[in-house]
Amino acid sequence: MQSTPATTTTKYPDKPITVIVPFSAGGGSDLTARSLEKLAPTYLGQPLIVVNKPGGAGAIGWNELAGASPDGYTVGIAAIDMLLLPLYGSTKYDYPTALEPLVQVAAVPQVLAIKTDQPWRTLPELIEFARNHPGQLKFGHSGVGSFSHILGEMLCQVGGVTIEQVPFSGAGEVTTALLGGHVHFVFVNPMAAKEHVKNGTVRILAVTGEQRMVDPILAKIPTFKEQGFDIILKSWFGVAVPKDMPSEIKSKLAEGFKSIITDPEFTRNMSNFGLPVEYLGPKESQANWLADSQQLTKTLQDSGVLERIKAQKK
Repeated sequence: MQSTPATTTTKYPDKPITVIVPFSAGGGSDLTARSLEKLAPTYLGQPLIVVNKPGGAGAIGWNELAGASPDGYTVGIAAIDMLLLPLYGSTKYDYPTALEPLVQVAAVPQVLAIKTDQPWRTLPELIEFARNHPGQLKFGHSGVGSFSHILGEMLCQVGGVTIEQVPFSGAGEVTTALLGGHVHFVFVNPMAAKEHVKNGTVRILAVTGEQRMVDPILAKIPTFKEQGFDIILKSWFGVAVPKDMPSEIKSKLAEGFKSIITDPEFTRNMSNFGLPVEYLGPKESQANWLADSQQLTKTLQDSGVLERIKAQKK
């Protein structure tokens, strides 16, 4: 590809930059974009225009981003879901190769939650029960092939257990099903469980991060790893751009976003939303995309979920 003459990028950016959010308002992707938007004029020299393009589990927004001109005036919010969708064979683009990461903004571990009226006090106790009673435990998740579903499949694999899957149409329904006693355990965002932990209705047995969480209410929860279960995977949000963006523009954007993300005001805003800031630059983000993609693909193949999804689509 020919290098772009320097004259085309010296003034960049000289107009507002559109940010495509592939989900509706109020979710993690949207809150990330709105937080970036507040500080963009200071660090990018132009405002960000946030455009929500929900639908197709993120595919509509990511398709638009992948097909956009790589001129630096269209960027999008990336999330771990974009590694999953192409595996199911239902997308126009292979997002990990059609898009390039600029930065990772935040990473959120998931937690395994049960109701406090259940007898299990620890993760090993839950797994032991599952081994002794195959298929009796019900696990609620937000749809076949969703991130929470895959975490449940990982648990089955590393724990050597068989569990009944109960799919719902979203994370809100999953928490409601747990509180109603319709399922025995769920994987959810810590913020979805925090208030229920405070009021004593929910107990959390494990967290999927490398370390324990810093939130004082959740800080005592052990990781899966320290309990002998090799599950380390976080849901993350970042900024991605169409492939083949000129390197000068990409560098300028990456530096601008880094300055926003490392601003204490931004960190505070994100913390208030329950989104812990975890900055990674372009190269580190790319390595993270690759590692997570390999882990998710392996789980989907080993569990047979990938075959099931593809069979359903035929």
